[in-house]
Amino acid sequence: MYALKKLGHPIPAYETLCSFIGPPLPYTFEQTLGFPKEQVAECVRLYREYFAEKGLFENIVYNGIEDLLASLNDEGRCLYVATSKPEEYSIRILEKFGLAKYFRKICGSCMDESRSKKSEVIKYALECAGNPSLNQVLMIGDRSYDIEGAKQNGIPSLGVLFGYGNRPELENAGADYIAETVEELKSILVGIV
Repeated sequence: MYALKKLGHPIPAYETLCSFIGPPLPYTFEQTLGFPKEQVAECVRLYREYFAEKGLFENIVYNGIEDLLASLNDEGRCLYVATSKPEEYSIRILEKFGLAKYFRKICGSCMDESRSKKSEVIKYALECAGNPSLNQVLMIGDRSYDIEGAKQNGIPSLGVLFGYGNRPELENAGADYIAETVEELKSILVGIV
């Protein structure tokens, strides 16, 4: 909203804004909002102007997630983050909310928008994990981009409905599993991991 206001662009409805969560920013500004390619870098710069100082901490941790991460760690599971958000922001966010300690590595996109597609970030996370056997990996996410990125890397995926996506989006993307709640996520993980 900050970037759009600065650019004098109409602000879409909240539901539409939520649909922008997931894909890389340049794609959203150009393909979804219709900005010309030559203006996209300025759009991203303005977005980050706000996000780098305030926006990155305008989050909440879902109830039960920290307990689940701690439990998976106690079981010896190797947890990695694979996000299209810039890696440096992702690290700051997870540190702020006390969750960074549960992950072996927080993998994200680069500030120059390289490695911004979800499939590229997942590939990077797999490399950071030492390229484990793909049947020992599970991508968990809330948008179709997470599921499609997992498929492009040959790994199974689990879609969660307590994020920004919805069941039809995750089913159409081909999620192998879908969890409605953190408790259901935990139950599914016990059965498959």
